[in-house]
Amino acid sequence: MAHTREPLLHPMYKTYCQHVAIIMDGNGRWAKKQKKQRTFGHFSGSENVRNIAIAANDLGIKVLTLYAFSTENWQRPVEEVDYLMKLPEVFFNRFLDELIQKNIRITSIGNLAAFPEDTRRVLQMAIDRTKGNTGLILNFAMNYGGRDEIVRAVKRLVDIYDTEQLKALTEEMFESALDTADLPAVDLLIRTSGEVRVSNFLLWQLAYAEMIFTEVAWPEFTADLFNDCIDEFNRRDRRFGGVK
Repeated sequence: MAHTREPLLHPMYKTYCQHVAIIMDGNGRWAKKQKKQRTFGHFSGSENVRNIAIAANDLGIKVLTLYAFSTENWQRPVEEVDYLMKLPEVFFNRFLDELIQKNIRITSIGNLAAFPEDTRRVLQMAIDRTKGNTGLILNFAMNYGGRDEIVRAVKRLVDIYDTEQLKALTEEMFESALDTADLPAVDLLIRTSGEVRVSNFLLWQLAYAEMIFTEVAWPEFTADLFNDCIDEFNRRDRRFGGVK
Protein backbone atom coordinates (compact mmCIF):
# COMPACT_ATOMS: atom_id res chain seq x y z
CA MET A 1 0.00 0.00 0.00
CA ALA A 2 1.31 3.46 -0.93
CA HIS A 3 2.27 5.67 1.99
CA THR A 4 -0.12 8.62 2.41
CA ARG A 5 1.55 11.78 3.68
CA GLU A 6 -0.11 14.68 5.43
CA PRO A 7 -0.93 17.62 3.12
CA LEU A 8 2.08 19.90 2.96
CA LEU A 9 1.82 23.46 4.22
CA HIS A 10 2.39 26.68 2.36
CA PRO A 11 5.51 28.14 4.08
CA MET A 12 4.19 31.70 4.38
CA TYR A 13 0.45 31.52 4.92
CA LYS A 14 0.23 28.07 6.53
CA THR A 15 -2.24 26.85 3.94
CA TYR A 16 -1.96 23.86 1.66
CA CYS A 17 -0.10 23.95 -1.65
CA GLN A 18 -3.38 24.18 -3.47
CA HIS A 19 -2.71 24.24 -7.22
CA VAL A 20 0.06 22.49 -9.13
CA ALA A 21 0.40 22.86 -12.91
CA ILE A 22 2.56 20.54 -15.00
CA ILE A 23 3.91 20.82 -18.54
CA MET A 24 4.18 17.11 -19.34
CA ASP A 25 7.10 17.37 -21.74
CA GLY A 26 9.38 14.81 -23.35
CA ASN A 27 7.05 11.96 -24.31
CA GLY A 28 8.18 11.81 -27.94
CA ARG A 29 11.89 12.25 -27.23
CA TRP A 30 11.71 9.62 -24.51
CA ALA A 31 10.08 7.16 -26.94
CA LYS A 32 12.77 7.78 -29.56
CA LYS A 33 15.44 6.91 -26.99
CA GLN A 34 13.56 3.64 -26.46
CA LYS A 35 13.70 3.16 -30.27
CA LYS A 36 9.90 3.34 -30.40
CA GLN A 37 7.38 5.60 -32.08
CA ARG A 38 6.38 8.92 -30.53
CA THR A 39 2.87 7.58 -29.96
CA PHE A 40 4.33 5.04 -27.52
CA GLY A 41 5.69 7.97 -25.53
CA HIS A 42 2.28 9.62 -25.44
CA PHE A 43 0.65 6.36 -24.32
CA SER A 44 3.24 5.93 -21.55
CA GLY A 45 2.80 9.56 -20.58
CA SER A 46 -0.96 9.11 -20.28
CA GLU A 47 -0.42 6.19 -17.92
CA ASN A 48 1.74 8.44 -15.77
CA VAL A 49 -1.10 10.93 -15.49
CA ARG A 50 -2.84 8.34 -13.34
CA ASN A 51 0.23 7.95 -11.08
CA ILE A 52 0.80 11.64 -10.49
CA ALA A 53 -2.88 12.42 -10.04
CA ILE A 54 -3.12 9.83 -7.27
CA ALA A 55 0.09 11.15 -5.68
CA ALA A 56 -1.30 14.70 -5.72
CA ASN A 57 -4.61 13.51 -4.28
CA ASP A 58 -2.79 11.66 -1.49
CA LEU A 59 -0.95 14.87 -0.57
CA GLY A 60 -4.17 16.84 -0.25
CA ILE A 61 -3.47 19.09 -3.22
CA LYS A 62 -6.69 20.67 -4.47
CA VAL A 63 -5.98 21.13 -8.19
CA LEU A 64 -3.61 19.48 -10.65
CA THR A 65 -3.68 21.17 -14.07
CA LEU A 66 -1.99 19.22 -16.86
CA TYR A 67 -0.99 20.70 -20.23
CA ALA A 68 -2.44 17.91 -22.35
CA PHE A 69 -2.77 19.55 -25.77
CA SER A 70 -1.79 23.10 -26.68
CA THR A 71 -3.13 25.39 -29.38
CA GLU A 72 0.26 24.97 -31.06
CA ASN A 73 0.15 21.15 -31.04
CA TRP A 74 -2.02 21.17 -34.18
CA GLN A 75 1.23 21.79 -36.07
CA ARG A 76 2.43 18.25 -35.32
CA PRO A 77 2.16 15.44 -37.91
CA VAL A 78 -1.43 14.46 -38.70
CA GLU A 79 -0.88 10.88 -37.51
CA GLU A 80 0.36 12.09 -34.13
CA VAL A 81 -2.51 14.55 -33.70
CA ASP A 82 -5.03 11.84 -34.61
CA TYR A 83 -3.53 9.57 -31.96
CA LEU A 84 -3.66 12.32 -29.35
CA MET A 85 -7.35 12.86 -30.14
CA LYS A 86 -8.02 9.20 -29.32
CA LEU A 87 -5.90 9.12 -26.18
CA PRO A 88 -8.56 10.51 -23.78
CA GLU A 89 -10.80 7.51 -24.54
CA VAL A 90 -7.91 5.10 -23.95
CA PHE A 91 -7.04 6.83 -20.68
CA PHE A 92 -10.55 7.06 -19.25
CA ASN A 93 -11.43 3.50 -20.28
CA ARG A 94 -8.47 2.29 -18.24
CA PHE A 95 -8.47 4.61 -15.25
CA LEU A 96 -11.75 6.49 -14.78
CA ASP A 97 -13.25 3.94 -12.40
CA GLU A 98 -10.13 4.08 -10.23
CA LEU A 99 -10.11 7.88 -10.25
CA ILE A 100 -13.76 7.85 -9.18
CA GLN A 101 -12.91 5.50 -6.32
CA LYS A 102 -10.19 7.94 -5.28
CA ASN A 103 -12.78 10.78 -5.20
CA ILE A 104 -10.97 12.65 -8.00
CA ARG A 105 -12.94 15.11 -10.09
CA ILE A 106 -12.22 15.69 -13.81
CA THR A 107 -12.44 19.18 -15.32
CA SER A 108 -10.98 20.89 -18.39
CA ILE A 109 -9.92 24.29 -19.66
CA GLY A 110 -9.28 25.45 -23.21
CA ASN A 111 -11.27 25.75 -26.41
CA LEU A 112 -12.71 22.31 -27.08
CA ALA A 113 -14.75 23.32 -30.12
CA ALA A 114 -11.96 22.31 -32.53
CA PHE A 115 -11.78 18.75 -31.19
CA PRO A 116 -13.53 15.80 -32.87
CA GLU A 117 -16.97 15.03 -31.46
CA ASP A 118 -15.81 11.69 -30.02
CA THR A 119 -13.00 13.37 -28.08
CA ARG A 120 -15.37 15.97 -26.65
CA ARG A 121 -17.91 13.30 -25.79
CA VAL A 122 -15.41 11.18 -23.87
CA LEU A 123 -14.10 14.16 -21.92
CA GLN A 124 -17.60 15.35 -21.09
CA MET A 125 -18.52 11.84 -19.93
CA ALA A 126 -15.60 11.87 -17.47
CA ILE A 127 -16.54 15.36 -16.27
CA ASP A 128 -20.16 14.31 -15.74
CA ARG A 129 -19.32 11.08 -13.93
CA THR A 130 -16.98 12.79 -11.48
CA LYS A 131 -18.76 16.11 -10.92
CA GLY A 132 -19.85 15.12 -7.42
CA ASN A 133 -16.37 14.13 -6.26
CA THR A 134 -14.69 16.30 -3.63
CA GLY A 135 -11.02 15.28 -3.79
CA LEU A 136 -8.37 16.44 -6.21
CA ILE A 137 -9.55 18.38 -9.26
CA LEU A 138 -7.70 16.81 -12.20
CA ASN A 139 -7.88 19.63 -14.72
CA PHE A 140 -6.88 18.92 -18.33
CA ALA A 141 -5.75 21.86 -20.48
CA MET A 142 -7.01 20.79 -23.92
CA ASN A 143 -6.55 22.91 -27.04
CA TYR A 144 -5.31 25.45 -24.52
CA GLY A 145 -3.05 28.44 -25.02
CA GLY A 146 -2.49 31.25 -22.55
CA ARG A 147 -2.81 33.95 -25.21
CA ASP A 148 -5.94 32.36 -26.63
CA GLU A 149 -7.47 32.21 -23.14
CA ILE A 150 -6.78 35.92 -22.58
CA VAL A 151 -8.35 36.83 -25.92
CA ARG A 152 -11.42 34.70 -25.15
CA ALA A 153 -11.65 36.33 -21.71
CA VAL A 154 -11.63 39.80 -23.26
CA LYS A 155 -14.44 38.77 -25.62
CA ARG A 156 -16.47 37.51 -22.66
CA LEU A 157 -15.95 40.78 -20.81
CA VAL A 158 -17.06 42.81 -23.83
CA ASP A 159 -20.26 40.76 -23.95
CA ILE A 160 -20.91 41.29 -20.21
CA TYR A 161 -19.96 44.90 -19.52
CA ASP A 162 -20.64 48.22 -21.20
CA THR A 163 -17.93 50.74 -22.11
CA GLU A 164 -18.05 52.63 -18.82
CA GLN A 165 -17.81 49.43 -16.79
CA LEU A 166 -14.86 48.26 -18.85
CA LYS A 167 -13.04 51.49 -18.09
CA ALA A 168 -13.20 50.47 -14.44
CA LEU A 169 -11.96 46.93 -15.16
CA THR A 170 -10.17 45.31 -12.21
CA GLU A 171 -7.95 42.26 -11.98
CA GLU A 172 -10.75 40.46 -10.17
CA MET A 173 -13.19 41.21 -12.99
CA PHE A 174 -10.70 39.98 -15.56
CA GLU A 175 -9.94 36.77 -13.64
CA SER A 176 -13.67 36.02 -13.49
CA ALA A 177 -13.63 35.68 -17.29
CA LEU A 178 -10.70 33.27 -17.45
CA ASP A 179 -11.09 29.50 -17.89
CA THR A 180 -9.69 29.08 -14.37
CA ALA A 181 -12.15 31.47 -12.71
CA ASP A 182 -13.30 28.82 -10.22
CA LEU A 183 -9.82 27.56 -9.38
CA PRO A 184 -7.22 28.83 -6.89
CA ALA A 185 -4.11 30.57 -8.19
CA VAL A 186 -1.28 28.32 -9.37
CA ASP A 187 1.24 27.79 -6.58
CA LEU A 188 3.74 25.61 -8.43
CA LEU A 189 4.62 24.95 -12.06
CA ILE A 190 6.62 21.81 -12.91
CA ARG A 191 8.05 21.21 -16.37
CA THR A 192 9.67 17.90 -17.25
CA SER A 193 12.32 16.96 -19.81
CA GLY A 194 14.77 19.82 -19.44
CA GLU A 195 13.11 22.68 -21.31
CA VAL A 196 13.08 25.96 -19.38
CA ARG A 197 10.11 28.00 -20.62
CA VAL A 198 6.37 28.22 -19.99
CA SER A 199 5.28 27.65 -23.62
CA ASN A 200 2.10 29.74 -23.58
CA PHE A 201 0.74 27.93 -20.52
CA LEU A 202 -1.37 29.74 -17.90
CA LEU A 203 0.27 33.09 -18.64
CA TRP A 204 -1.93 35.07 -16.23
CA GLN A 205 -2.12 32.39 -13.56
CA LEU A 206 1.67 31.89 -13.26
CA ALA A 207 2.32 35.48 -12.17
CA TYR A 208 3.58 34.45 -8.71
CA ALA A 209 3.92 30.69 -9.11
CA GLU A 210 7.09 28.92 -8.05
CA MET A 211 8.71 26.99 -10.90
CA ILE A 212 10.68 23.75 -11.01
CA PHE A 213 12.29 22.42 -14.18
CA THR A 214 13.53 18.84 -14.21
CA GLU A 215 15.57 16.92 -16.77
CA VAL A 216 13.40 13.82 -16.29
CA ALA A 217 11.01 13.08 -19.17
CA TRP A 218 7.33 12.90 -18.28
CA PRO A 219 6.95 9.10 -18.66
CA GLU A 220 9.72 8.64 -16.05
CA PHE A 221 8.54 11.37 -13.67
CA THR A 222 7.60 9.29 -10.64
CA ALA A 223 5.40 9.98 -7.64
CA ASP A 224 8.55 10.22 -5.51
CA LEU A 225 9.93 12.92 -7.80
CA PHE A 226 6.61 14.74 -7.59
CA ASN A 227 6.78 14.58 -3.80
CA ASP A 228 10.33 15.99 -3.96
CA CYS A 229 9.01 18.95 -5.97
CA ILE A 230 6.35 19.64 -3.35
CA ASP A 231 9.00 19.46 -0.62
CA GLU A 232 11.13 21.94 -2.60
CA PHE A 233 8.12 24.23 -2.94
CA ASN A 234 7.66 24.24 0.82
CA ARG A 235 11.29 25.22 1.40
CA ARG A 236 10.96 28.33 -0.75
CA ASP A 237 10.39 31.78 0.68
CA ARG A 238 7.40 33.29 -1.12
CA ARG A 239 7.10 37.05 -0.50
CA PHE A 240 4.74 38.07 -3.34
CA GLY A 241 6.62 41.34 -3.86
CA GLY A 242 6.81 42.17 -0.16
CA VAL A 243 9.42 41.64 2.55
CA LYS A 244 9.52 39.51 5.69
